[in-house]
Amino acid sequence: MPDRRSVFEGFLVFLVVLLAACGPKGTSTPTPTSIPISSTPTPTPTPPLTLTVCLGEEPASLYPFGNLSSAARSILAAIYDGPMDTNSYGYQPVILKKLPSLADGDALISVVSVYVGDEVVDADNLPVTLAPGVRFRPSGCRGDDCAVVYDGKGEIQMDQMVVNFSLLSGLYWSDGMPLTVEDSVYSYDLATYPDTPGSTYLIDRTKAYEAVDEQTVQWWGKPGYLDPTYFTNFWTPYPKHLWSQYTPAELPDTEVAAREPVGWGAYVVEDWVSSDSITLKKNPYYFRAGEGLPKFDTLVFRFITTPETAISELIAGKCDLLDASLHLDGQVGILKSFDSQGQLKAIFSTTDVMERFDFGIRPASYDDDYNLDAGDRLDFLGDVRVRQAIAMCLDRQQVVDTVLHGLTTVPNSYVPADHPLYNPDVKPYPFDVTAASQLLEQAGWRDQDNDPGTPRQARGIADIPAGTPLVLDYWTTGAAQRRQVSEILAGSLAQCGIQVNLQYYDPTELYAQGPDGPLFGRKFDLAEFAMGSTGMEPPCEWFTSAEVPSAANHWVGANISGYTSAAYDEACLAAKGSLPGEPAYATGYHDSQAISSEELPIVPLYWRLKVAASRLDFCNFSLDPSAASDLWNLEAFDDGEACAP
Repeated sequence: MPDRRSVFEGFLVFLVVLLAACGPKGTSTPTPTSIPISSTPTPTPTPPLTLTVCLGEEPASLYPFGNLSSAARSILAAIYDGPMDTNSYGYQPVILKKLPSLADGDALISVVSVYVGDEVVDADNLPVTLAPGVRFRPSGCRGDDCAVVYDGKGEIQMDQMVVNFSLLSGLYWSDGMPLTVEDSVYSYDLATYPDTPGSTYLIDRTKAYEAVDEQTVQWWGKPGYLDPTYFTNFWTPYPKHLWSQYTPAELPDTEVAAREPVGWGAYVVEDWVSSDSITLKKNPYYFRAGEGLPKFDTLVFRFITTPETAISELIAGKCDLLDASLHLDGQVGILKSFDSQGQLKAIFSTTDVMERFDFGIRPASYDDDYNLDAGDRLDFLGDVRVRQAIAMCLDRQQVVDTVLHGLTTVPNSYVPADHPLYNPDVKPYPFDVTAASQLLEQAGWRDQDNDPGTPRQARGIADIPAGTPLVLDYWTTGAAQRRQVSEILAGSLAQCGIQVNLQYYDPTELYAQGPDGPLFGRKFDLAEFAMGSTGMEPPCEWFTSAEVPSAANHWVGANISGYTSAAYDEACLAAKGSLPGEPAYATGYHDSQAISSEELPIVPLYWRLKVAASRLDFCNFSLDPSAASDLWNLEAFDDGEACAP
């Protein structure tokens, strides 16, 4: 078959000759011997690139309000970029020009006059209506020592925060409509409706949230509410032009909110095949498209129910990345083996979820005074020396090395060691049977037969009959990892002459609400379970007196040990009542860690692992303990030659 370009050249020669022959008589037109044809080759188009991320479940919905699954958060990271990212225990603006700050003047504290009937936040950080008897913090007061009780007479002066947020210019929804702060105000209004799921903590402490101009929105806190994370009080925009036609009650069930949400991020939903996958394509209006982002033209989220299947699919090339929603923490050994063989890249990080070992210091039955005659449990754990000895008898390093494959470290505090508010001077408790035995002897627990394999016995301990063996119940769930951990710890405790009876509960039973639940009803000796932080600030409130579950607070609270300390409460409240940069902020968090590490309401066992895996030539993905989504920077994901070291 003749070449198309040769045919075309021949046609041009013929055409020129023909035109010359038809020209006016008497003119001399040279006959061309050749026609110059451009030889610039046509670039070969780059084939579309597809990224396949395998998730551990199919999300029930992509409606962003309420309790989202890990898989839903991963998908939403592709649709909404930001509005701010969280990683390395800090915040980074994405669609905001900057994070507001008191130092820069786009956040400020004003002194305002308030009267009877005004909405304020009281000294206990609770939203209330100002009335006689309300305890409040007057302007300039940061702690309980300067709080006063309102007498109902006249006006009072209180502090009020005002914060300005400025959007980047040139932002568009993926349908081409401009994104403005009115979309953020709409989001705030939507969140205030009773039909909208989610926490109302910040809403209850907000005085107003309103647009100043097309690019600026202003948040006003209620008088008395000084929020240490004020710079995050920006409501994620949602498309008012699409969503406002529905009521808040209708919205969660609409296609436009639950299955095909319009965003401003790197991708837009193209197709959702139930029980199989969601396909997204590049957002043509993505504000970072000029930077060559995202790298992939198509993004596919596949749903795979078992981690074993997901690993096989990765090796077979049917997945590029295995998301942490697959719960790969039970496959660490297999992943490390495949990694060493060059079949995949295993990625590990700690999380903000801490596996903890709680002491039943003060059971609920002690709330009406300790009374052995009434059948109260013996006070095994009230002596801090006993708790410290038990901490040194827990071979946590063996747990980390064997169960967690050495991928984390033994924590000394309830705050991660790489957190900016971590106190490096907290008291450590390395595994030390000799030092622990000395403390137990001092506390009156004697090794009568010089046999560490038998439990120690009480001698001269108030309210504990002589000869009572040191035998404690150790309660946790029957999960495979917890069985491994508890068996290791039971063995190391036995080396100190402490016998434990391991009991495994169904999670529903273990975590049942008090007074009947064993944990929240404060009926246990020793308990192992996990708890995660909900923000970037250290959760010192976990161990405050106010968090002890009891009948008075309807058995709600994280401090299941029953631990109480006025000094600890004061340090934590000082930190919570201060703002970053103020002296009491870091000091309060450091002091609360020092006190808790000395008095030990709990022993932190380890930070749980977050595990992902990818193909070998995949890059720019990293796990971060504090990231809201593991795919927070998916627009930068890349592969092939761009990933060469």
